[in-house]
Amino acid sequence: MKKCFYFLSLLFLIASCTEEVKFNNPAFQTLKDNVFWRAESYKAYSSSNGSIIIEGSLGFEKVILQAASPIEKTYALGADDLSKALYSDTTASKATAFSTGTNSGNGQIVITDYDTETNTISGTFRFTAVNLDKSDTEKPAVNFTEGVFYKVPIEPVQTQ
Repeated sequence: MKKCFYFLSLLFLIASCTEEVKFNNPAFQTLKDNVFWRAESYKAYSSSNGSIIIEGSLGFEKVILQAASPIEKTYALGADDLSKALYSDTTASKATAFSTGTNSGNGQIVITDYDTETNTISGTFRFTAVNLDKSDTEKPAVNFTEGVFYKVPIEPVQTQ
């Protein structure tokens, strides 16, 4: 009887041990001011001027990355308006918007894979964007580091 009990206990133990593996494929995540931030929804699309736009959203927050083209290379931010990054939080109590642009903010977008067969894009990013509201001295900038977008689906061309 003891052997039967031990055998059933062991069988129950083995059967209850499962490994649930969750893959982030596709994914859009980063560290926002050193706090982990993962988008709930994401998409990418080409604009009519040839640039590629990658968006990630989490609730009222949105990160928009714009690279001058989808070609696999590094795009510097803060030099012009062809490649830029934007962050917005549209929470009703205090809507804020931050951006890089010509002589404003800094960072980079690195496109590592532009797959035309599966119509996806992958890469990394980091940037510091300045607050568009110059009177907001409490939060003059927002910092994103270790950003990754992986196999984000590219939608058909949209006009701006």
